[in-house]
Amino acid sequence: MQIWASGKALVDILSLLVITPVVAFYILLDWDKMVAKVDSWVPRDWSHTVRRLASEMDDAIAGFVRGQGSICLILAIFYGGSLTLVGLNFGLLIGIVSGVVSFIPYLGSLLGFFLSVGVALVQFWPDYPWVLLIGGIFFIGQFIDGYILQPKLIGEKVGLHPVWLMFALLAFGALFGFVGLMVAVPASASIAVLVRYAISRYLESDLYHGYGARIGASERAGVLPPPER
Repeated sequence: MQIWASGKALVDILSLLVITPVVAFYILLDWDKMVAKVDSWVPRDWSHTVRRLASEMDDAIAGFVRGQGSICLILAIFYGGSLTLVGLNFGLLIGIVSGVVSFIPYLGSLLGFFLSVGVALVQFWPDYPWVLLIGGIFFIGQFIDGYILQPKLIGEKVGLHPVWLMFALLAFGALFGFVGLMVAVPASASIAVLVRYAISRYLESDLYHGYGARIGASERAGVLPPPER
């Protein structure tokens, strides 16, 4: 059963890697038509608000994509340069692949860790300190990614606190597995836009200010007569 589950997970990952580019191509090809069609369904009184929220979501997701691309580039340089400096065979190639695949949370570092440690065992054994050093490079890279790069380059771009980013990854990963990890941050950024809008409307509502504040504002505006003394 364990072998079957592992094989099924691998097939799911490979299928996702094959299907995603095809779906993305057709979505990009017809994107303007899809947007115009959805926009035609929006009630006209709410069209301005819906467009503004959609624009904010677009900015948040674009910030995520740019930030994640920068992280992949930085990690590729770090892993490739570090592995090359310690003299690991194919170190530059392994480092670049690890950095590029880092757009999938944890997968890039795990892939690079097992590949580099496997090569190091063949190349350096029995000098195990070199093996530990190469493994430590990926632990350092993961620390830099999780505690420095992700909060600065993604958290600030999408307007989410690092704690919420970590919670989003855990929650979406638990609910939707591998796919959840991929969509956790952009989905959370979109939800955050809606939550901020809902909070702003609440802060402007009578529910927040109270009935007395509304009556007072109406009196000052001359809509209602002042109460009898």
